[in-house]
Amino acid sequence: MSNPLLDFSGLPRFAEIKNEHITPALEALLAENREVIERARTDGGVPTWQTFVQPVVNANERLSRAWGQVSHLNAVMNSPQLREVYNANLPAITQFYAELSQDLALFEKYKKLRASQEFEQLPPAQKKIIDNELRDFRLGGAELPVEKKQRFLQIQEELSKLSSEFSDNLLDATNAYSLIIEDEESVAGIPADVLEAAQQLAVSDAKQGWKFTLHMPSYLPVMQYADNRTLREQMYRAYATRASEFDYQAGSGKDNMPLINRILELRQEAAHLLGYESYAEVSLATKMAASPQQVLEFLRKLADKAKPHAMRDLQALREFAAERLNLTTLEAWDLAYVSEKLREERYAFSDQEVKQYFPEASVLAGMFSVVEKLYGIRITQADSSRNIQCWHPDVKFFDIHDADDQLIGQFYLDLYARPNKRGGAWMDDAITRRRIDGQEAGQQTIQIPVAYLTCNFSAPVAINGQLRPALFTHAEVIVLFHEFGHGLHHLLTRVEDLGVSGINGVEWDAVELPSQFMENFCWEWDVLAGMTQHIETGETLPRMLFDKMLKAKNFQSGLQMLRQIEFALFDMHAHFDYEPHGDKTVLQMLDDIRSEVAVVIPPSFNRFPNSFAHIFAGGYAAGYYSYKWAEVLSADAYSMFEETAADGVVNASTGSHFLEEILAVGGSRSALESFVAFRGREPELDALLRHNGMEVS
Repeated sequence: MSNPLLDFSGLPRFAEIKNEHITPALEALLAENREVIERARTDGGVPTWQTFVQPVVNANERLSRAWGQVSHLNAVMNSPQLREVYNANLPAITQFYAELSQDLALFEKYKKLRASQEFEQLPPAQKKIIDNELRDFRLGGAELPVEKKQRFLQIQEELSKLSSEFSDNLLDATNAYSLIIEDEESVAGIPADVLEAAQQLAVSDAKQGWKFTLHMPSYLPVMQYADNRTLREQMYRAYATRASEFDYQAGSGKDNMPLINRILELRQEAAHLLGYESYAEVSLATKMAASPQQVLEFLRKLADKAKPHAMRDLQALREFAAERLNLTTLEAWDLAYVSEKLREERYAFSDQEVKQYFPEASVLAGMFSVVEKLYGIRITQADSSRNIQCWHPDVKFFDIHDADDQLIGQFYLDLYARPNKRGGAWMDDAITRRRIDGQEAGQQTIQIPVAYLTCNFSAPVAINGQLRPALFTHAEVIVLFHEFGHGLHHLLTRVEDLGVSGINGVEWDAVELPSQFMENFCWEWDVLAGMTQHIETGETLPRMLFDKMLKAKNFQSGLQMLRQIEFALFDMHAHFDYEPHGDKTVLQMLDDIRSEVAVVIPPSFNRFPNSFAHIFAGGYAAGYYSYKWAEVLSADAYSMFEETAADGVVNASTGSHFLEEILAVGGSRSALESFVAFRGREPELDALLRHNGMEVS
């Protein structure tokens, strides 16, 4: 076990992993996997779960866990050296999985197993895995003739490389930009804690004044609070043009638009090789939605509901900007600023005021309390005596125990933004729950699932020489609850077969159900009252302030919904009916979508697609609509908690039902089956519209 990436006996050994470990570990695991697969494909016996499926699953899990650790470090501790090693190994990993998905001998064995008598005796989870495998072999090109298989493999390798390059370019562009302000008058309006952090950044660069960056904890408060319109415009231009031809400060020439065009071209070619008309159809083959047309109809129906509300939202902003702020035009860099001023006047509170009630320790304790009551679990932070290895000193580690005090899950929590850490927030699996056969006949153990929960919030900051705890905005609290919902989906599964355990095998457009479901608790008085503590006075959130927040909950909900619909329509059209070599560019297509559904049109220099990592460097290609699709599911599911809320929405009985029918079953059955089992009927749109303050008709 001298190479920590080859040790699967417990938690990852992050403190010991060095760049020189990566290539030898992956080469060894790839060689081992190929041996296992060769034995599986050439074994002349009748394929069974134990003799055929399980050995391949075991080998692939080892590779997945090792590569997962490397990928995670590349996302949260990126460095030129690590990036070089990661990108050097990426083609071999991509090739292995692409070849595996095209292996006709394995495909035939799965078909034989599917048609065998043993299949009928298998538990539902294993049947679902076999059916998923057969589907994925077809989508992986297993049935293609040899020459088309080779081309399909080349496409997968190039797509993998392009997605990594897209992500690297975006991270580099985000890190490259900074703005030093020395004039105190120019930073008027920006909150004191943000200025303190900016000043410390400047000092670390041996500069005077304040240093602002494009990382969210720095960028967003400037856009919301800076009275200096020129400063807001500078920051907006830098953010909106990252990894584009206008990325002026970085000067690297790393424009993501050529990558976007090539990615769309290759995805379309791959779809055509498989016999589909578009990549969107390939993507939807593994989702709840039946067709691109159904998705587009769903999005436009939502847009029709939201647009009148969005127009009223925008008109209110324009009138307020003109009457109160003397802004005769409302530019893109004014929107967040004017919105915050309007919210303060209309509801008599600000995000900054609310933020003082959400110190990190109180938020975590409150969030854990909610899920402990809902699901009968207990969450505890690991103390230093256990010597759990993390990738950064700020990372925390937690255990989850059930009502019988059995360890059922563990997770890492990496909350703060820092250089060389990918932006955004996400959950990823480190280890997945599954059954492991022991050395002795009949002996089995359960592998405990482990998750990574990653955010990019403001870190604790030293004020007057004293370190103050991290403070979260209410929006950040919602993000944290969202990611924890994903984590619970992974950690509270009771499925013991890897392929459908946790979030594995869950349709992508349903995977956001547990995460968006958790967001609802952030708007409940009983929840917030127990998770707030003013950073100076220690008082809990006043009921009067909460009532103001609740009244403001749907402030600009029309604008926010249309924005998400705009992104989802762009994604779906880009992968459905956009022609990479046609008359229109990607930006022209986006302009057409905006002219149809948007009420706020960004400036012509805005290059949003160049930073749309969800679809060009993540797993949401032709799937971004999933956020709205799953929001229908989550709002409808949460309405059952509202209906049974005689003793409060944190209802253990309904929570147990949600655990049993949604979280625990993972991907072992279709998401629609799980939803109906919980709700007693198919999902309805009404709850989503009601939660967003839109009339139901």
